[in-house]
Amino acid sequence: MGSILSLTTFIPMVGAVILGLFLRGDDNPAQSNAKWVALATTVFTFIVSLFILFRFDPANPDFQFVEEQTWLLGLKYRMGVDGISILFVMLTTFLMPLVIASCWDVTHRVKEYMIAFLVLETMILGVFLALDLVLFYLFLEAGLIPMFLIIGIWGGKDRIYASFKFFLYTFFGSVLMLIAMVAMYVQTGSACIGGCGEGQVALLTYNFPAEPITLLGIHIAGGMQTLMWLAFFASFAVKMPMWPFHTWLPDAHVQAPTAGSVVLAAVLLKLGGYGFLRFNLPMFPVGSEVMGPMVLWLSAIAIVYTSLVALVQQDMKKVIAYSSVAHMGYVTMGIFAVNQQGIDGALFQMVSHGFISGALFLCVGVIYDRMHTREIDAYGGLVNRMPAYALIFMLFTMANVGLPGTSGFVGEFLTLMGVFQVNTWVAAVATSGVILSAAYALWLYRRVVMGELIKEGLKSITDMNRRERVIFAPLVVMTLLLGVYPSLVTDLIGPSVTALVGHVETAQAGYAASVSFAEN
Repeated sequence: MGSILSLTTFIPMVGAVILGLFLRGDDNPAQSNAKWVALATTVFTFIVSLFILFRFDPANPDFQFVEEQTWLLGLKYRMGVDGISILFVMLTTFLMPLVIASCWDVTHRVKEYMIAFLVLETMILGVFLALDLVLFYLFLEAGLIPMFLIIGIWGGKDRIYASFKFFLYTFFGSVLMLIAMVAMYVQTGSACIGGCGEGQVALLTYNFPAEPITLLGIHIAGGMQTLMWLAFFASFAVKMPMWPFHTWLPDAHVQAPTAGSVVLAAVLLKLGGYGFLRFNLPMFPVGSEVMGPMVLWLSAIAIVYTSLVALVQQDMKKVIAYSSVAHMGYVTMGIFAVNQQGIDGALFQMVSHGFISGALFLCVGVIYDRMHTREIDAYGGLVNRMPAYALIFMLFTMANVGLPGTSGFVGEFLTLMGVFQVNTWVAAVATSGVILSAAYALWLYRRVVMGELIKEGLKSITDMNRRERVIFAPLVVMTLLLGVYPSLVTDLIGPSVTALVGHVETAQAGYAASVSFAEN
């Protein structure tokens, strides 16, 4: 088990290399082989990740299976997993085989399409497992490239515009993060680039868990913490995305192919929330305390505003895209409530949203593959021809609303409980989002599925085939299972969240005491 994390991370990359080097041609057998190789690679990655899950000790809040090597210039290759990161590792490896299976009808440059998704999986897993700041940054930025290509090559008619908008927005936020990393190096005055002595750490290495108010053992002043917090916040807020940094997301979703939308909503949006938990809270606790109220109100506004915007959309993907922004508002609220219920709820919401939003985009893809339009007005009465599809779509619509018994309810309820302890007004505003989500989700479902089948083009539409039903089955199981048995997640993350909250509260109390002492 010594290199199990690296093995899990780089198996998809090995599959991509095999596809690139050994698969030739673009005929039907070659396309089929590319799909099967990609599917086998992602399934094998999921199986290997299960070994991590089964050997993981949930009661231990520290990082486990830690791997460490020294690279060039003293930089560290350091990987590890705790109760927070294992959640996203399993989400990623669970969803990727379903994503590949949903690509079975793709016929354009299939090999390159599969390679892009396999490379993307490696980069995502690297982000969740990296314990070194530089390594984290490299994986984070490298992940932009395959997603940029997926949207730009296999997307819709405005794919070039959407892909560049996605890349430039997310890259600009990351540049601010890079500037903060350099500022941290200047602040600490570390000269440990090449020949680090025993007990020293490399440039910009942040070994979790560490003293929450220090980096490399050097105190970071409260004012500097706030500036660095803002720089990191800019990067992760764009990637979530938070309102008002969200404008790239609807365009990216609309233009991306179905599989790209699934990965974008189910996994890539979680990188922002994970970054807040890994960096903003433990590294800059004073900055988090100062800026926390702003984030809470931005999140509440996001929930209400984007829900209202979703109500007037005519494209199904845009409705679900704005719904994603609203649901990520609950995540940021929970994180910056900085209490057990809030962060538990935020993590649960991210996992739940991965299953639900991924399934909703797949639902759109099912009828788009048949009718080649996402306009809501083009549909109506599908229940008469597609009863199985209507049932699946209804289940995930209800989960998206937060119906008790589904995973969507647990995440929202826990988050609102945590926020209520911090700011009752923010919680009250955010709770209105539950009503608004019911409005736009049920409105979408009624117009697409219910009513009489009067449009001629829909009278010959066929219900879901066996492959499509197999893809949805695991998503249905997880959405219902987590809805009735949320302890599967909360028991896994509980000790790590408790340790994180304890670190942040101790650091904030210590800083407040030092300021009070200085004033006296």
